[in-house]
Order: sequence, then C-alpha cells, then structure tokens
Amino acid sequence: MRLAPILALPPIALGIAAAVWMIASAPGPAQIDGQALALPVRVMTALAQDIRPKATAWGNLRAADTWVAVAEVQGEVIWRHPGLEPGRLIPEGTEVLRIDPADYELALAQSQADLAALAAENAQLIAEAANTGRILDLERARLALAEADLTRTRTLAQQGTVPQLRADEAERATLLARRTVAELENAMALIPSREARIAAQTARTQAAIDRARRSLDRTVLTAPFDLRVTNVAAERFQTVAPGQVVIRGDGIAAAEVVAHLPIDSFRRLVGEAPEGISLADMMRDLPVAQIEVTLSPLSDSTQVWTARVVRIEGALDARARTVPVVVRVDDPYEGADPPRRLPLVPNMQVQLSFSGASISGLIAIPEAALHGGMVHIASADDRLELRPVTAGFARDGSIVITEGLVSGDRVVIDDIAPAIPGMALTPVEAAK
Repeated sequence: MRLAPILALPPIALGIAAAVWMIASAPGPAQIDGQALALPVRVMTALAQDIRPKATAWGNLRAADTWVAVAEVQGEVIWRHPGLEPGRLIPEGTEVLRIDPADYELALAQSQADLAALAAENAQLIAEAANTGRILDLERARLALAEADLTRTRTLAQQGTVPQLRADEAERATLLARRTVAELENAMALIPSREARIAAQTARTQAAIDRARRSLDRTVLTAPFDLRVTNVAAERFQTVAPGQVVIRGDGIAAAEVVAHLPIDSFRRLVGEAPEGISLADMMRDLPVAQIEVTLSPLSDSTQVWTARVVRIEGALDARARTVPVVVRVDDPYEGADPPRRLPLVPNMQVQLSFSGASISGLIAIPEAALHGGMVHIASADDRLELRPVTAGFARDGSIVITEGLVSGDRVVIDDIAPAIPGMALTPVEAAK
C-alpha cells in the first residue's frame, strides 16, 4: 500500500533524490602536502685560484732585420752573383755585386804617388836643414873671427900703426859675414813652416788615399747576414749611381709581428704596476719577459711557434688606442717542410696568444652562469638566491668575477626559467 505512492513519482525526481543521497553520504576529499617539488640543478663550488690572464691578437709578420743595399759609388756593374734573384737565400758574407773599380784604383795610385813625392820633399827639407845648420855654424865662427880682427884693426888704426883703409876693409868683411849669418838664420827659421806645409799636404793626400780605398771597398757589395732576396734592381753592364737602391733583402734569423692589444688587456698581462706608475712608464720600464707568447699561422692553426715580447713601441695606436706590442720569433725557417710545415715569411697572417703573470685570489665561473650581472646561487638551505656580481675579464670560456662571490659559494650553472628567488633546489655538484 506504501510503495504505490513512491513508484508513482516521476523518474526525474527519483534521480535528484538519489544524487542528493550520494553526495551527502560520500567521504570528504583527500588532503595532500602543498609544498612544491625541488628543482634538480647542477652547481659548481666557487674557489679562489691563481689565474693567468690571456689575450689574443692578430697581425702580419715582417722580417726583424732588413737590408737595403744602396750604391755608394758610381760605376758599371761588372759581376753579379748567379744566385742573386728574388726569393733566393744568400748566406752571410757572400759577395753579391761588384762595380767597376778602375777609376778608384787610378785615384788610389795617384794619391799614393803624391804621398811619395811629399815624402821625398820632406826628406830633402830635412837634408837642407842639416846642411844649412852646418854652414851656419861655420859662418858664425867666421863672423867671430871677423869681429875680432875688426877690433884689433880699429885699435891699431887709432894708434896710427895701420892705415885707416885697412880698418875699413876689416869692417866691410865683418858686415859681409854678419849678412851671411843672418841669411842662413832666416833660412833656418823658414824650415818649420815648410815642414808644416808638407805635413798638411801629406795629411790631405793621406785622406785622399783613405777615400779612394773606401770607395774601392764599396765597389763590392756583401750580404751582411743570412737573408732572403726580395728585389734586385741592378743588372750586369748597367751603370749605377750613388744613392741608387740595387738590392733588398729580409733577414731569416728572426721574424717580428706587431700585436695591438687593448690597454686593459695589456695591464692585466704585465700584472699589477707599482702605485704611481703610468701607462707610459709601464710601456717603457716594466719587464715583459713574464709574458708568454705562442704564434700560429691563420692558414694552419696546428702549427705552433714559441715567441717572445721584445719591446713595446713608443706610442699608442692613434685610431684604435691600443698598445703596440712587438713579438719576435727566432729561427722562423727552422723545421720548415712545405706544405706540412710552412716557414714564417713576411706578410703571413698569424694569430698570437698571450699569457701574462699569474694573478692570485680570483674566482672564475662559466660564461653561461652569468645572467646580465646576476648569478644564481644555491643557498645553504638549498634555496635559489639571485646575487649581483661584478664581472672582470673572459678567459677560456669563463668569466672572472671580481666582486660578489666568495670561496665556497655554490653557483648554479643550469639555466632556470623562471628564476624565482627562494624556490627549492636539489643541487647536484657538476663534474669538473
């Protein structure tokens, strides 16, 4: 009797009633921990270490020594070394060119003849001086006798023993003796000036001989060092004039290249300068032997040459404001075996790698760990910290941090997006 009213209800009402009963009797939702999962990241522990600053530059090689042979005398080229051609190697001391020496040999012979004539004239003057001296001694003795005779004759003439004519003759003889002595003395007095004239002429003639010999020596051109000929501008039977360039060559003992380094890079390479030292003083006075340099041709970077810094040119580059560092390579032809190993020849483009004095107490991190002046740090409780830092210089894919990091900091080297300060991390030490 009671089921009839229930069954008489519409189906919709029955569905609503069933839903209400199920919701009311269902258990409540399960509760879980609301803490987010920690993000696994790779970290590296920052350590202070000694770092050698490095720098890279490029340039063109040039010969450390060059020879520009200039004709210093005029004449016809009578001989030329058969190997005197551009590109050929010439050993040191090799005669490479001869100029006709005939004119200078004649000048030398003439000057030597003049010198011999002056020597004979000087010998004659010495003999004349000796002869005149002996005659002067005799005439002085004769004058003394004449003066004594004059004195006696005057006394006798005053006493009336001899006539006055005899006294006059004695006085005349005395005057003649005095004149002869005076002439001889004058002749002896002129001898020093004649000797000085001959000495001056001898010196001038000797200078002419030296000049002729010097010109004669310059008729032969000799290689001053081992060189490679780059240009020859004189042919056989050609007349060359003084001042004419006849041969150019590059020394093969060493090669140089000028590397233009930024001022900051140069300061790091030479290390900390004493207080008060300017850049100009650094360029002039500070030692550069502590800088290690290697050099490689751009055409083949596998060929490595050891080089050294020899000097710093005296002025900064006017446009780039860089320091011109001169690097030298000794024996640029050593071990040359083209095409496997090329010699270092002028105008070859090369790359230079500099390593400076070691700097202690620096911290370096990978370049990827620096995010616009910020570094991600895993804190002691494994939370993300965004720390501002000051970057120094780059080195082998790393950035040296000058401020903001201390030894022991754990630097996150993975990229986190988004990087939310305080987010939980699971640090994993990266393999070194």
